[in-house]
Amino acid sequence: MRMKNERIQLRRIVTAMLLTGVMLLSACGSISSKSGRTSGNSTGSSEKAVTSSSSESGKNDKKYKFINPDGKTLETRINTPEGYTRTKEAEGSLGEFLRNYKMKKDGSPILLYDGSVKNDNGRHAAVFKLPLENVDLQQCADSIMRVYAEYYRSIGLDEKIAFHFTNGFLASYSKWKQGYRISVNGNNVSWVKSAGTDDSDETFVKYLHTVFNYAGTASMATECRPVKLKDIRIGDVFLRAGSPGHVLMVVDTAKNKEGKTAFLLAQGYMPAQNFHVLKNRGDDPWYYEDDVDYSDEKKVYSIGSEILERPEY
Repeated sequence: MRMKNERIQLRRIVTAMLLTGVMLLSACGSISSKSGRTSGNSTGSSEKAVTSSSSESGKNDKKYKFINPDGKTLETRINTPEGYTRTKEAEGSLGEFLRNYKMKKDGSPILLYDGSVKNDNGRHAAVFKLPLENVDLQQCADSIMRVYAEYYRSIGLDEKIAFHFTNGFLASYSKWKQGYRISVNGNNVSWVKSAGTDDSDETFVKYLHTVFNYAGTASMATECRPVKLKDIRIGDVFLRAGSPGHVLMVVDTAKNKEGKTAFLLAQGYMPAQNFHVLKNRGDDPWYYEDDVDYSDEKKVYSIGSEILERPEY
């Protein structure tokens, strides 16, 4: 029995060394206007697999089914790892909103904004039905801003829908729906009253597209604060600000009896595409505490170069 345990441990160590991965390199989050830009690799061939070296779950040694093909929502589609239970989320919370969010049919491909299929070599576990219009704007940071905006609108808190442009201008939906529009002249941005009061879906989408055009990972970084791994929760992000930059959103969490956390990560990408849940290793979409690095120098937690942060929207 002792020799058997030693062989298992050795196998896990070797597997961890072989599976060590790197984070995505992305052109998401341009700090300037996205209008008229080139869209990059439409097939995602430059996108590296988001994998990690942790062997905490040990699920690859079994034929454990993480995916329930009949599940219609995030919670019913993706099963928790063995020994883990989903964290309790308050009624009306962002966690409840995301867990109950409708997903596309199991096996659905990721579609780009123009309707074409992205070839990601099966690196996604599920696709959200988050709206995506036929324009190359809703990329990585934009997708997360849309999740927050859709959530606040769903619970009647329009006043919470407000995002900064990269130059610091605060674009508030409450102002926008009163008929004010945003005038941009170089780096000078101001409100101009040019329409009547309107809270239609069309007006909401036009507001979002304006935000997406002038916001990104750099502006999102000004709206976030670092958090400790022990405090990770749904809605947190792993963020690398800049141009290029990238951001991943924590869309679900679960804990085991030892209090360790597993979490799901979702992303948008460039060019604009469906918001989707990533796979970690093999068929396992869950990330684990051992997947997260800690920097003694910077006092931050990260996966690759993306730092764990909490948007303060």
